[in-house]
Amino acid sequence: MTLRLFVDTALVEGAELALPEAAARHAQVRRVQPGDALVLFDGQGHEAPAVVTAMGRSAVQVHVGAVARVERELPLAVTIALVMPANERMDWLVEKAGELGAAALQPLLGERSVLRPTGERAERRRVHWQGIAVAASEQCGRTRVMQVAPVRALADWLAAAPEARSGERWLLAPGADAAALRAAPAELPALCTLSGPEGGLSDAEQAAARAAGFRPVSLGPRVLRAETAPLAVLAWLGLRGA
Repeated sequence: MTLRLFVDTALVEGAELALPEAAARHAQVRRVQPGDALVLFDGQGHEAPAVVTAMGRSAVQVHVGAVARVERELPLAVTIALVMPANERMDWLVEKAGELGAAALQPLLGERSVLRPTGERAERRRVHWQGIAVAASEQCGRTRVMQVAPVRALADWLAAAPEARSGERWLLAPGADAAALRAAPAELPALCTLSGPEGGLSDAEQAAARAAGFRPVSLGPRVLRAETAPLAVLAWLGLRGA
């Protein structure tokens, strides 16, 4: 399979491009050589073939081919907001949400949080998760990258300006109306889902979410893990032709 690499820069046909540090490191780990073919994408919906022209100790030079606009996205922007589960589960969720087409991910701190990064540690985690999101897009063929927002407290996020949560808002809650998901319109506006960590959201948090316009939605009779529930929504949207 041809190696796909994310480059956070404009792609120009015929250009000689030095790969950004992260992409160059990935190419070196994969032991690409001059003459090898790559595919580059810019995170803005553009993709281009490229050929490696030079390899240095830390630099990789490529020649960019014809640039095409390629969209492999869901037809609506989906934001996954969740009170973070434990480290390994959060890493797994970020990877799979990126593969399944989420546009953005909002990590939250809540009453039952196990993972509680703050300050510089929270920013390091965000950068780590953003790197996972980039790798997911490289692997799955997306030409865009899920954006991971800074960690916020759930209460502060719920109180934020309405435009930050515009569109349809679903609270993923076991025991909610089982018919709500089936009754969802065929063409949804932008969607934001909110869900809890291990142990779920507290009663007070669920009440605050409902007051902020989140509609309780059940995903079925089984209780899904914290890292599974939002992914089930993304898979459902993809498979229903969204």
